[in-house]
Amino acid sequence: MTLTVLTVDDSRTMRDMLRLALTAAGMNVVQAEDGVHGVEVLATCQPDCIITDINMPRMDGFGFIEAVRADASKQMVPILVLTTESDAEKKQKARTAGATGWITKPFEPEKLVSVVKRVVA
Repeated sequence: MTLTVLTVDDSRTMRDMLRLALTAAGMNVVQAEDGVHGVEVLATCQPDCIITDINMPRMDGFGFIEAVRADASKQMVPILVLTTESDAEKKQKARTAGATGWITKPFEPEKLVSVVKRVVA
């Protein structure tokens, strides 16, 4: 089964890096540019996993996670936060919003793929 991963990040470079790492592992990648766009994209697909940044325009990662969890059909989708932030308070805020895990940028492609496979299993 091919896994589908939605990545939400306002950095084109980061989106490209995520696409490269995940497609190299045989995963299907759907992308969005911020939280608002992520919610729009989610209405058109059912990802197996979501990777989101926190600091984004229009809707940040916390708001995006809350919007995903408010949708009954998406409540079980694992959400990984991928950000430069490492503050314990922000990690707790993400957990409270419904995040499954936290990865700090920059990421190692092999470790990212391993984490995605683990949270989807």
